[in-house]
Amino acid sequence: MTSLAHQLKRLALPQNDPSLLSRKDVASLLFDPKEAASIDRDTFFALGCTGLEELLGIESAFEEFQETLFSQASKGLERSVQTKEVNQKLDASISLFLTRLSPYFLLKPAQKCIEWLIHRFHIHQYNQDSLIACSLPYHETKVFVRVIQLLKIKDPTHRWNWLQCLQKPGVPLARGTLITHCYKDLGFMDFICSLVTKSVKVCAYSHSGENCPQLRVIFSFYASTIIPALDAVEKVTDALVAKLLPYVQKGLKSSLVDYKAATYMIVCQLAVKVVMESHLVDTLALQISKSVVKTPTLPREGLGSLIVLLQNQKAESISEKAFGYLSAIPTLVPTLKDIASVYDIGPLLRCLLPHLVRFVVTDKGRFLMSGTTILFIFRYFCQDVHCKFLPALVNCDSVLPSRAWRVFVQPLPLSRYPGALDVVLEGHVSDISNKEEQNLFHQFISLSLSSGKYKIIPESDTTLLLGLNHPLPSVRNLALEHLKEILRTGQVCAPVGVMCVNSEFLSAEDMVSSLLSLFQRTDVSKAGNWFPVLKEAMRVLDNTHLLEEIPTLRNRVVTELLPFLVITCPYENLPEYQVASCVARSSLISQHPLTQGWSQALEDVMARTCPSDVMGVANQQLISTMTKNLLGMEASSKRSCVSNLKHTRQAGCLSFLGLRGRTSETWWNPEKLDNTTCCYLRLLIRLFEMTIAGASQGPLAPGFRALMRLLFQVHLSELPELFGFLSLLWGYGWSQSDQLDHRVGAVLQTQALYVGRALLSSQNGKNLKLLTSATSPVVPSLLMCLGSPVREVRRAAVAALQELGGADASPFHLVTKKLLQETEELITDPSHVSQALGKMYEEAIAGKGKAQDKKMIASVDQLLGCVQSPDCPSYTARALLQLLREVNGEITKPFFAALGDEKVQQRLLAVMFDLLVDCKNPVCAQTINGVFKSITVDGELVAAEFGPVDRPKVSGSVHQTRRSKMLHRKAQDSASGPPDGISAVPWQRVTLILELLQHKKKLKRPQKLVPTLFSLLSRSLEPVQDDVTNLEYTKQLILSCLLNVCYKLSPDGALISKDVLEEEKFNVELVVQCLRGSGMPQTHHHALLLLGTMARIFPEKVLHNIMPIFTFMGANVMRLDDAYSFQVISKTVQMVIPALIKSMETVVIRVVHVFVDALPHVPEHRRRPVLAGLMTTLGAGHFLWVLLLLLFKQHAMQATSADAGETALQRDVEFWISVCCEFEVPEQLLSLFKILKYLSRLPEDKEDGENADKAKTRHRGTEKEGTDTLLFNVEMHSGKELRHYKFLSLSFLSQLLASDGFVGKVGHLAGPSVMRAHLLEEILCYINSVARCVEANANKPTAKFWRAMLNKSYDVLDKVIALLPTDTFITVMRGLMANKLPSVRRKAMELLNNKLQQKTVCVLLNLTKDLLSIVSRGQHEDDEEEEEQAINRQTALYSLKLLCRSFGASHQEAFVPVLHGAMELVTSPHEDRNVMGSALLCIAEVTSALKALAVPQLPRLMPAVLQTLKERKELFSNKVYLLSAVTALQRVSETLPHFISPYLKDILLQVHLNICTKCPQLPVRLASLRATLATKVPSRVLLPAVTMCYSQVAQSQQNRLGPLMDILKDHIVHMERDELTGHQSELTSFFLTALDFRSQHSQGNLEKANEAEGCIIHCLLAMILKMSEASFRPLFFKLFDWSKTEGAPKDRLLTFCRLADSIADKLKGLFVLFAGHLVKPFADLLNQTNVTKTDEAFFDSDDNVEKTCLLLQYVLDCLHKIFLYDTKHFVSKERADTLMAPLVDQLENTLGGVEVYHARVTEHLVPCIAQFSIAVRDDSQWKPLNYQVLLKTRHSSPKVRFSSLLMLVELAGKLKENYMVLLPETIPFLAELMEDECEEVEHQVQKVIHEMEVILGESLQSYF
Repeated sequence: MTSLAHQLKRLALPQNDPSLLSRKDVASLLFDPKEAASIDRDTFFALGCTGLEELLGIESAFEEFQETLFSQASKGLERSVQTKEVNQKLDASISLFLTRLSPYFLLKPAQKCIEWLIHRFHIHQYNQDSLIACSLPYHETKVFVRVIQLLKIKDPTHRWNWLQCLQKPGVPLARGTLITHCYKDLGFMDFICSLVTKSVKVCAYSHSGENCPQLRVIFSFYASTIIPALDAVEKVTDALVAKLLPYVQKGLKSSLVDYKAATYMIVCQLAVKVVMESHLVDTLALQISKSVVKTPTLPREGLGSLIVLLQNQKAESISEKAFGYLSAIPTLVPTLKDIASVYDIGPLLRCLLPHLVRFVVTDKGRFLMSGTTILFIFRYFCQDVHCKFLPALVNCDSVLPSRAWRVFVQPLPLSRYPGALDVVLEGHVSDISNKEEQNLFHQFISLSLSSGKYKIIPESDTTLLLGLNHPLPSVRNLALEHLKEILRTGQVCAPVGVMCVNSEFLSAEDMVSSLLSLFQRTDVSKAGNWFPVLKEAMRVLDNTHLLEEIPTLRNRVVTELLPFLVITCPYENLPEYQVASCVARSSLISQHPLTQGWSQALEDVMARTCPSDVMGVANQQLISTMTKNLLGMEASSKRSCVSNLKHTRQAGCLSFLGLRGRTSETWWNPEKLDNTTCCYLRLLIRLFEMTIAGASQGPLAPGFRALMRLLFQVHLSELPELFGFLSLLWGYGWSQSDQLDHRVGAVLQTQALYVGRALLSSQNGKNLKLLTSATSPVVPSLLMCLGSPVREVRRAAVAALQELGGADASPFHLVTKKLLQETEELITDPSHVSQALGKMYEEAIAGKGKAQDKKMIASVDQLLGCVQSPDCPSYTARALLQLLREVNGEITKPFFAALGDEKVQQRLLAVMFDLLVDCKNPVCAQTINGVFKSITVDGELVAAEFGPVDRPKVSGSVHQTRRSKMLHRKAQDSASGPPDGISAVPWQRVTLILELLQHKKKLKRPQKLVPTLFSLLSRSLEPVQDDVTNLEYTKQLILSCLLNVCYKLSPDGALISKDVLEEEKFNVELVVQCLRGSGMPQTHHHALLLLGTMARIFPEKVLHNIMPIFTFMGANVMRLDDAYSFQVISKTVQMVIPALIKSMETVVIRVVHVFVDALPHVPEHRRRPVLAGLMTTLGAGHFLWVLLLLLFKQHAMQATSADAGETALQRDVEFWISVCCEFEVPEQLLSLFKILKYLSRLPEDKEDGENADKAKTRHRGTEKEGTDTLLFNVEMHSGKELRHYKFLSLSFLSQLLASDGFVGKVGHLAGPSVMRAHLLEEILCYINSVARCVEANANKPTAKFWRAMLNKSYDVLDKVIALLPTDTFITVMRGLMANKLPSVRRKAMELLNNKLQQKTVCVLLNLTKDLLSIVSRGQHEDDEEEEEQAINRQTALYSLKLLCRSFGASHQEAFVPVLHGAMELVTSPHEDRNVMGSALLCIAEVTSALKALAVPQLPRLMPAVLQTLKERKELFSNKVYLLSAVTALQRVSETLPHFISPYLKDILLQVHLNICTKCPQLPVRLASLRATLATKVPSRVLLPAVTMCYSQVAQSQQNRLGPLMDILKDHIVHMERDELTGHQSELTSFFLTALDFRSQHSQGNLEKANEAEGCIIHCLLAMILKMSEASFRPLFFKLFDWSKTEGAPKDRLLTFCRLADSIADKLKGLFVLFAGHLVKPFADLLNQTNVTKTDEAFFDSDDNVEKTCLLLQYVLDCLHKIFLYDTKHFVSKERADTLMAPLVDQLENTLGGVEVYHARVTEHLVPCIAQFSIAVRDDSQWKPLNYQVLLKTRHSSPKVRFSSLLMLVELAGKLKENYMVLLPETIPFLAELMEDECEEVEHQVQKVIHEMEVILGESLQSYF
């Protein structure tokens, strides 16, 4: 790029960026650019506001941007037109927002906000630095790459051009690249550092304190970028350091911890990489020291960075200010100690030491630094003391106070480094010159913690070391005396003395802890020389005034010293006694209330007791003294003292070693002990607790273990007592009452268990047997612990139990052994022990009496015996019962059977039932239920529980039942007293017992329950007046129990012997009464099931009540829509019906009648299964026909009464068919046969019924007569109902035989067809009967009915014949076709036709001759009616056609005679036209089958057919004849296309017949004919014929041109490409001739010319679409030249423009390749046809205006398509300039009148120009185009102004937001039009403005 270009680029305004005007690709962070272009501004605004709201939920600081960047006003803000000040303010707001947004950049809400800023404020162009700063910390993410891809940084001089390499591949920025650019480009480094400072500044307003979590990612990026950059740079330049130092200083001054930590790291990296000047090091050290003081949370990090700085720089010291800041750090020493344990901190301490020595003591003797600080620093440098410390110390200006020397010099461990010290002293002595310096030096070296070897001897002028090695004996003697004095004066206690001296610097707690630790760690029995130290320590403790100020600390000292009062040595001269005496004499002990007087008592004991008894007497006296003092205290003091003593170890133990108590019980049960013994146990437990705690750990553990042994020896010396005590500890934790006033926690319990385990492990077999005996509490107590909620307790209990594994004689051995096999489960789950015990017991009970099982049961019983023991504590019993909760025992079958006595069993049952009635616990009820199920019970015992049996008061029949019911009701009204006997049993008890009986299997003599159950049923049917109990459920239980009894007595449904149960005891009438009297469906179900079962057992008893049962079922149960009701019906039918079949047939018919009558009320989906089940039970072969006839009668009656429609009939018929199809075909055929028989028995009409019945009585018995009457009683119905019944029955036969289900079953039917033959015979007989009735009733009103019956009979015959085998069928057909009656012959042929359409068998060809004889019969016989004969001949021809279709292809020779016969009919001039039409159809079919065998007949056939088509008058009068002729022509042309060339021209001229007739089928047939000609005839034959036809058609038969072109078009479409190439020249010549049709053959008829020309163009388009570009290009230009030929008529231009428009529409974008030559001609045409530019007519004809308008329309449409499909930038600047003015000027062209002008503008011109603006693709062309359109708004014509407004709004709609740049020049023109004189224009302006506002997304009202 040149320098001028750079300058222009810098001067260019951002708002002139072309990308802002483009809407095809819109910059977007979240969307694809093309997708973003389709999203409007409101959507982007809503997206941004949503993101801001989500951010407000995270950070409230974003709230200020709601009124600025995300306000409604921002939607309309266009920054490109704003002032500089507004944009600066906007930039500041955006920068602030992006800075705050940076920590949340990766969140989706933040990206939504950025998306809005990009869309509205174009921040990717105006605010690139801020956008990159916001996203740079996330440079390794894909979102950062997406941001970079939005930027335009191709310019090499651009600041961010180095990121361009990321845009195309879309990969994140590599960390190495970022670091390299950071140290190479200091501006970028400054950008990163300023990014941090801006973020800190922004967040400082919203967050206070040391932490700002949201900036952590910024600080991390800052440190992780700058530090590696410093490390990677080869040489750190001064410029780089100068760039970083200001930001380092800001970081050190910042209060943010993370920022400061990052800065520390950068300082360290600088210190490593750069050699700094001393003043810079001092400055950094000062700032770091100051920052550490201000931010005490980072002492280690700050001091560490300072150490690194001083390690890597040559710094000898630091400033006094830095030293002062470091001295003020409270955690300086611990931090330095921590650092010194890993790193070298010498450089820092070397710098501190000179200042430290100088400022150790001020002039007033006050210390500036703590002693520990100074000591730490000094000790760190002991090895280096010669270089720094000693010269500094010795060279002090004044003599230090002695106290300072003692404190700060004496503690120095100089003796640990003698060599270094000698070197230093020797070197320093040689430098001393004057006396004063020598004194100072001597004073220094004499200071030592242990009066060291350099201490000056007072009597001599030398040191101790030099004196001991002096050559003079006197000097050596003085040195020895001095050394002796040191030892005598006890200066070995100097550490204690030093501690005293430094007490003001130590806390009282620390000092006391240190002194007491001396007592704890020192064993004077082994190290007696420590006694002076302990004595001194005791003196310090006794004289410490702090103990008086802190009582708790004093109590602690006393408590800790109490163990040292115990006399462990009887000799006064030994250290052990001396320590005890020293402690006793101290004021702390002698003045304490508990030990007051002990010192004097000890002296008295020592004075009067011999040494051998001193220890016992003294210690006993100690206990007595302490006990006496304790008893004399007040209650509060005593409680406090005891509380303190609980924490005292040995002393607490010793206090009660002398106590002794006894308990003689095996179980130590605190609930039964007196108060004294309870106190003894409480003290014993506490003593054990303290000793076990001390024995577990600590330095005194051995002593406590000895005390533990002493405790056991004194108090628990006997084994039962010991384990009784331990068992108490194991289980006392479960106690709720706490008689001992001491809680035993889980820790003590666990410790006691482990002690018990240790003791058990050491016992012999005899002791183990004793401990695990039945009376011992050991095993039960351990088992209790297994249920503890604490895992460790369970673990310890398991460990203790494992030690009892050898106790085989224990009664608990099997239980413990079984439990120990599941130790992991016991430890893991506290409830497992209960489950395990329950499982053991259950397995033992289930065992077969094995010895092992018995022992297991005995073991569990023994545990239960422990619970029953009177000595067992209640808490132990409760715990054991909890363990045994899963161990269950119940009444078992052997137990109950073993009772023997029925009275006992009866009593037990009564108790169980009483418990069940009174019990409210569901578990109890469930247990009783299980017990009752398991035992075997006698039915008589259960019956006795219902009370005494009353004989049910039930009559013998249903009617008597009703009467008794009425009498009972009257009796109830008169007397309301309760009934006797059974009424005394409450219904609740009855119900519960009945529920138990429901599933009772083990029941003996169930028949004993029958009378009782019927009595209960009778009682339930006759409730007391006051009884409001709903007994329906009880009835159901009673019925269910009776049913179960029946099943038990007769599982297979066989009859029951009278010996078992008498029939009279089964009261069927009572069950029927229950059935009829209940309203509950469930009761009905139980009653019906019972009746069904009873019907199998006692059939005769049920038959007496059969009709009421089925009547009730039909009226109630069958109406229910549930599966259970359906199951009940099915079972009832299956059980009751077999008994019915053995009775009279009439009864069965009545039952079927009940089902049929109930059918309408049965749910639809249940109807078919109900009837199918009924028929299956009855036998479909016997009663299916009865069911069907009853269904027919039901429908016939309903139809007669309600006038039901066809829909109801169709629904019912489908249902009847579905019922029939449930059964096999033989059963259905038999039923049809019986139906026909029954129909034959019915009288012709009602008035003939009486005579018919008399005649038939002689042939039928009474039973049959009764059956017919039940099916249809003629006397009870009218004649109409009888006729309807007959017709319905016959119609059903026809539909059933034709149904898919029936036919499908017949197809799979194997075996002989005897039944079908019988059915055919019966239908033929019935047809004869009906035929006679037709003749007999010919003159009666019923004649129509009988004709319908005859037709329906024929239909049935047709269906029956369809069932016949083929050989039988042919025989029947020949006989029928030879019949004399024409109607019979026709019916036979119709049957044959139906057969042929359904099934094809070659044997049917034998009927060909018979059919031909019928065809030719009309030519030779005159004795029949002509019309009837013609119909038969047509039927015969149709049959021949079907035969040919079925067998013609495989039997061609057989159909040659058929073709000859049909040709005779066609060529006959006097033949009937309908017969001739059938003959033509037959010829078509035969020709299609014969193929080449039909060629000899073409010379006769084709002329005849073509001649037929030419006879229009006769042809159009008979549509069937016409269709037949066209069909014949089509089939012949399709079959023999290569043999019709002589007739092709005539055929082509006949394909337009659809124009001349209104026959709807004709166009379809003609279309098929045209398709056949177009696809079957070869091109070499068809094209010349088409050319000849065109010449003839174009002259005089122009209406035939369309079909001709359609044929040619279809032919071209089906041509192969090579074939088309071969005929292209011929076709081109043809089309050039045909395209002249407008100019040569259509003058004066524009509409006709358009239509014909359209057909030609469509045909030409078909050829063009199959051509290649190479072949189409010359054709197109040839056509173009053809239209422009000089002297040629201008109509060719009109034709060419229309052709070009059509080609453009088909080729779309491909046409643009050829459209370049059209631009200039089209522009000229636009000018030549514009009436404002020329007055000359374009066409020299009368219809010039119409043609010119057409021409304009085609030109505009063609241009529109070119612009629309332009993808190759076709509209260049030159072409745009050529077309722009002619197009825009067309707005003024009002050619054709107002309406035509308006239509042309809105439909053609406006879309064309709008698309032209898009195709230009050059914003520089938009402005002139827009301006030219705007100029048209000032036209004088209102129509032109109106059209211009339409054009403007369309331009805005196409350009969308890009139109914004054109808006400024548009506004003035619109403002002028708002005041236009034409009201229509004024209104349109308002519409235009509104639409522009919608398109542009902002209001334009402010511009007006």
